[in-house]
This record gives sequence, C-alpha cells and structure tokens, in this order.
Amino acid sequence: MGMQVVRTIVWVVILIGLLIFSFLNWRPVEVALWSDLVLETKVPALVIVAFLLGLIPMWLYHRGAKWQLNRRISSLESAVKSSALSRHAPTPTATAATAAPAPTPTPAPAATHATDPADTKAGDTLTPSKDNPA
Repeated sequence: MGMQVVRTIVWVVILIGLLIFSFLNWRPVEVALWSDLVLETKVPALVIVAFLLGLIPMWLYHRGAKWQLNRRISSLESAVKSSALSRHAPTPTATAATAAPAPTPTPAPAATHATDPADTKAGDTLTPSKDNPA
C-alpha cells in the first residue's frame, strides 16, 4: 500500500512537470527529416516522441530480461521443492519395513537325543548318530 502511494505521487509530479513544460514551450518547430521532407510540430510533442523512442526499446529489453529471470527463478524453486520433497519423503522399502514387520520364525521344538539310528530322520545333521557323533 505504501509503495503504491509513492508511485502515484511520482507519476503526478512527472505529469505536472510535463504540463508546465508544455505550456511554457508551446511553439512550432520545423524538423528536417530528409532534405525535401520537413515536419512542423510543437516542441512538447517532439520532446515526448524523442523520450518514447528512447524509452520503448529499453522497456522491452527490461521486460524480456525480467521474464527470463522469472522463468529461471520458478525453475530453481521447483527444483528445490522437488529436492526437499524427495529428501523428506520415506522410501518405499522403509515404509514396507515399518508398516508390517517381518514375522519372526518360531523356534523348532527341542530335539530329543535319540540313540536309535532308526529314530533319526535322514539328512538330520543336528541329531547325533553313529556316523555323526555330537
């Protein structure tokens, strides 16, 4: 709000200055564009046209540079946002591990010491046998 007031005051001062300049210099002048082409105009119109001829190219350059910088800023902001989101987002493996913990295997019943080789199962290496004493 405060900046809007300052901007309005500056434009009013510029407009008042331009009006005072126009009233004090309202004289016709001849401008020779080419040797056979002469333009007769008032001094304020000539000053305003000369000012606009200098202002418009620089204003267009400024708008282009501002547009390019705004695009770069928004690109960098989106890169930072995606980087921050990917850094703080849980990984799929971490969520699967925390959501449902893996079941723990239940221990097998304690093996009884079988002394008879017929009681031991084939391939059972933990139970003592004749071939594999514990």
